[in-house]
Amino acid sequence: MLQLTTTPHDLGPDFLQDQHGTFALLRETGPVREILTPQGQRMWMVTRYQEAREALTDPALSKDIHTARARFDPYTLALAGLDIGGALSEHLLNSDPPEHTRLRRHIGRAFTSRRVRELRPRIEQVAATLLDDLAALGEADLLSVYAFPLPITIICDLLGVPKEDQDDFRSWSTSMARLDSEQAGAAAMALAGYLGQLVAAKRAAPGDDLLSDLVTAGDNPLNDREMLAMAFLLLVAGHETTVNLIGNAVLALHRNPEQRDLLRARPDLLPGAVEEFLRYDGPITLATVRFALRGTEVGGVPIPEGDFVLVSLAGANRDEDRFPHAEDLRVDQDATGHLAFGHGAHHCVGAPLARLEAEIAIGALLARFPDLTVVGDPAQLRWRGAMLLHGLETLPVRI
Repeated sequence: MLQLTTTPHDLGPDFLQDQHGTFALLRETGPVREILTPQGQRMWMVTRYQEAREALTDPALSKDIHTARARFDPYTLALAGLDIGGALSEHLLNSDPPEHTRLRRHIGRAFTSRRVRELRPRIEQVAATLLDDLAALGEADLLSVYAFPLPITIICDLLGVPKEDQDDFRSWSTSMARLDSEQAGAAAMALAGYLGQLVAAKRAAPGDDLLSDLVTAGDNPLNDREMLAMAFLLLVAGHETTVNLIGNAVLALHRNPEQRDLLRARPDLLPGAVEEFLRYDGPITLATVRFALRGTEVGGVPIPEGDFVLVSLAGANRDEDRFPHAEDLRVDQDATGHLAFGHGAHHCVGAPLARLEAEIAIGALLARFPDLTVVGDPAQLRWRGAMLLHGLETLPVRI
């Protein structure tokens, strides 16, 4: 058993602007460290690779929302980010096997590698259209005109969300990702109302889309609450990761021009480069919170029953013991095994789609605008105020 520092590490309000520096410091002090979140809540944080894999598969660390509601008061749950949206919280990421297995089975068929490959022509078409828009502007926020509309268009196509509703959805999703719990709660209520109406519409008049397939499934179908939570998770997770992945990758290439030039000269490196972007500065900072059903250990560190645990995917992906030269971006190295999409039963079901969207989006951008540059001082760019997600507020570019 490891000897622990008794004082929790205070992440502080500026943590999100230098998360990699914080995780490097925490890795030096040990694999697991008690921390204070920006909201002042004590939790355990895992920042080393091997211990992160252990924690992500430890059955003593639960994500089940029903058990959490029985154990913790609503205020504590809200601070931990477990129950921000009531019924919206009853989804895959807040469940354990066998319930998680049942829920995941319903959507697994939609995100197989074969079905995702079939989306390539549509993704390429959307990317080309958006790049035409960028060309007409000359200078713009790359997130607004490219990184956001591409994945939101694709996931809304898959789910059957009308195009005219996509702007509202973006506003709600952005608000829910921020640290302001009041703003996030209001956005969650608005999104829940919208999704309830959308699910009802699909039940009344099914179409050729994933939500319609889910509501008409004859074998052990989802109930209304499960449908609502599933729709929420698919919409939010189905675009937020890709938006951040594209934006973070473009910024990383701008800061590492020799890697950008290599990727332009060797487009065959793109699939592997996407894995490196995921490892180096991935779209998700932390896995969603877990809590100890009983006392357990992670990396020799005792975790008392009832304590909350955060696994730093970003921290694990820069662990030098697993990835030599982890602080460097190298688009031609083997980055497989990274934890950007999690590990174990909760590995992201939409990972094949996010990978394909990023490969097409980044490749098309480099080919179309080889001289694209980030406007202003990259050091002045701000990261969004979201504990779990890692993405920029804006990314101004000039072609």
